[in-house]
Amino acid sequence: MARDKIRLKNMCFYGYHGVDPSERALGGRFSFDVELALDLKPAGETDDLTKTVDYAAVYTLVAEIQGEREFMLLEALAHTVAEAILTRFAVDEVTVRVRKHSVPIPGVLDCAEVEITRP
Repeated sequence: MARDKIRLKNMCFYGYHGVDPSERALGGRFSFDVELALDLKPAGETDDLTKTVDYAAVYTLVAEIQGEREFMLLEALAHTVAEAILTRFAVDEVTVRVRKHSVPIPGVLDCAEVEITRP
């Protein structure tokens, strides 16, 4: 298992996800962290983009997934992103964190967050 990591932190999007129909109608801000585990030695030795993962391509994939459909659960959104990354990129493991910043909870909190890791 690779010990090297690429992290894309705090990718922010406006999305229409949530259990409550009003959340899906009004939308809200969601942010993502993606951590990719892979061997970065070949890229480090050669300075060759084809030996690593294109950060822009990962960002675009996350943007497309979160924008193309509405998810009721953060868990399902995170899982879908993780599975798509594993399908499209040569990584050993992926961790996805999804934060929902407008949470319909009668209290004060910054966000709700789900983190999943898939090998």
